[in-house]
Amino acid sequence: MIIYYISLALRSLRSTPILSALMVAAIAVGVGAAMTVLTLNYMMSRNALQHKDNVLYAVQLDSWDPNKANDTANEIPWQLTYQDAQALLRSDIPTRQVAMHRFGFTVEREDSHLRPFVASARVTSRDFFALFDVPFLYGGTWDSAADQAHTQVVVLPKATNDRVFAGENSMGKSITLNGEPFTVVGVIDHWNPAPKVYDLTNSPFADAESLFVPFGLHRQFEIDTWGNDSGWDSGSKSEGYEGFLQSESVWIQYWVELRDGEQKQQYETFLTAYIQGEKAQGRFQRPLKFALSRPSEWLRLNKVLRNDNRVLGWVSLAFLLVCVINGVALLLAKFLRKAPEAGVRRALGASRSALFIQHLIESAAIGVIGGIAGIVVALVGIRTSRHLAMGWIDTVASMDWLMMLAAIGLALFASLLAGFYPAWRISHTNPAIYLKTQ
Repeated sequence: MIIYYISLALRSLRSTPILSALMVAAIAVGVGAAMTVLTLNYMMSRNALQHKDNVLYAVQLDSWDPNKANDTANEIPWQLTYQDAQALLRSDIPTRQVAMHRFGFTVEREDSHLRPFVASARVTSRDFFALFDVPFLYGGTWDSAADQAHTQVVVLPKATNDRVFAGENSMGKSITLNGEPFTVVGVIDHWNPAPKVYDLTNSPFADAESLFVPFGLHRQFEIDTWGNDSGWDSGSKSEGYEGFLQSESVWIQYWVELRDGEQKQQYETFLTAYIQGEKAQGRFQRPLKFALSRPSEWLRLNKVLRNDNRVLGWVSLAFLLVCVINGVALLLAKFLRKAPEAGVRRALGASRSALFIQHLIESAAIGVIGGIAGIVVALVGIRTSRHLAMGWIDTVASMDWLMMLAAIGLALFASLLAGFYPAWRISHTNPAIYLKTQ
């Protein structure tokens, strides 16, 4: 019977092409506009570390100005000072831990026609790759000694390896960074999480870095930061680079992996003892405070999905509701034009429920067609948003299969909602009125 109703629905759509096209267009425009905004919101708020949400933690220490709280959501700086990061790296409590920040190098290759170029880099400790599940195509990370010694090694992402070494296995080969030779120890397979949960302070939707070098190279190359750097005790910067490292400037991101509640409690005890020890030396003059935030909490704290994005999502759904109301009017006009036909069917024995289901299936057919058209509208909207954002949201401005299915589901729901009253109205028509006119 359902197949018969579907054939009736398609026949009805063909019999009134202009009215049917208007209804499909109303659903398509409403769903397309809504899915453009909802898709961008969904991709922006996606947690690439959801599978490790219970074991990974971003570390914050309140080493800020004693006279004024930091202006972050929890009043603790997002990042750590260099001296605090080095102290925490000496702890053996976490299963894994990583101190890191953003930097950049001029990349060259001797005996090559490659033109020098500037590439973003992540200066990090070796646990970065295991902690964030970074896949390797060739080789692996450096040994632990490189995080403290001056070991000139580098890990390349696949895109950089393709550019510098034409995609071949570059393990053991050398590239020149800022005029110094670095040995390639690993090549990462395609990996570009969006948003970059591991570093939300420096453009969360930017591409992953083009180079990865050990954390132990700071003093050798006087590495500072290409990312966010803020501090309240600026006087120490006048003491040169060493003064910068020992200053109260916060510019190091820090993450730990704690496998269970007991390990987390031990680490919290360690952090408490560390802050108390620093207080005794005149640092950490604010009330003792630190935070361990899971990736999902970290995304919320950093407000990656801003309130205006959420408001825009509700506005797009309101626009879809307007389209649904227009759809109700169009469907009512269409169905009432077929009232004589419905009257004859009722006189021949068709039940009200049968007529109701038949017309509701016709509404669903409009919804499916409108949903497919809505996907096209959404893809155009997303592409337009990408151009308007000038590269800022390239990593998230895409529509996956889940959102495409959601678009069809939303269109189906909208069309059924629009068709409910017209289908009910036509199924309750008195057949006697129309039989007299036949």
